Amino acid sequence: MIVLGIDPGTATTGYGVVRTDENGVMRVVDYGLIETSKDDTPGKRLVEIHEQLANVIIVKHHPDIFVIEKLFFATNAKTAIRVGQAQGAMLMAAARHNLEVFEYSPMTIKKVVAGSGRAGKEDVQNSVRKYLGQSVREKKGKKTHFDNAADALAVAMCHIMQGGENNG
Repeated sequence: MIVLGIDPGTATTGYGVVRTDENGVMRVVDYGLIETSKDDTPGKRLVEIHEQLANVIIVKHHPDIFVIEKLFFATNAKTAIRVGQAQGAMLMAAARHNLEVFEYSPMTIKKVVAGSGRAGKEDVQNSVRKYLGQSVREKKGKKTHFDNAADALAVAMCHIMQGGENNG
């Protein structure tokens, strides 16, 4: 099974592709970021997110499952609305490729992957490396926000570790 995990955002969306074998062993296939320019219009940013996800990442890796982190409402409503719009573009990409979609809350992801729903970014990253190997780190030569990519890998791992559908 190939699981595509998504840590949604407007400026930076993390993605992580994890494969499991029949024994449930997880292996990282790919991870990275979809980045949009703050200078672009909101509509153009949504198109860029959709196109990168639908026509690059999904086409390249052919995931069986699409898993996304649920939107967590913070105090900034404007940010929450923008991220919700980005999630809509992402869900449309999944639908266009007939992918089943699962959602997990940030607290559930942290609890399953790092052992505590209150785990910090570093704890999540350490757990991702523990399960997927030390080679999972910032890619050299690229401006990255590794925590977004690590969070996306954690989203995929959460689904697998929860015994998600189509497992194996």
